[in-house]
Amino acid sequence: MLVIRADLVDAMVAHARADHPDEACGIIAGPEDSDRPERFVAMMNAERSPTFYRFDSGEQLKVWRAMDDADEEPVVIYHSHTATEAYPSRTDISYAAEPGAHYVLISTRDADQHELRSYRIVDGEVTEEPVRIVDAYQTA
Repeated sequence: MLVIRADLVDAMVAHARADHPDEACGIIAGPEDSDRPERFVAMMNAERSPTFYRFDSGEQLKVWRAMDDADEEPVVIYHSHTATEAYPSRTDISYAAEPGAHYVLISTRDADQHELRSYRIVDGEVTEEPVRIVDAYQTA
């Protein structure tokens, strides 16, 4: 299950709406081994395409180095689908390289509402998971 703060969901949806009709993409970093998304990072879709996304390689290198320096990892990797449901495409599945990440898809095909779904993608196998949106994380 993905447990995520409402402000982070709002940030992903706003990014997806702002980049529409092109796909938006980015990550939410969190402390290593925490499974807790905390730091929203909107990234540029190097493809500038309504049907495909790719992180800019230079930007991705900077973001991943910053995560390493901060002892963080990509807890959520998100992107939008502009004309289809929020389900990973074959290309999305083939590019999924972070087995510990939650892959969040946001469909912006409907101008009045969005669809947000989360998946685990490991070795080409897609498993949908529930999403629980919270105001704040519980402290242990």
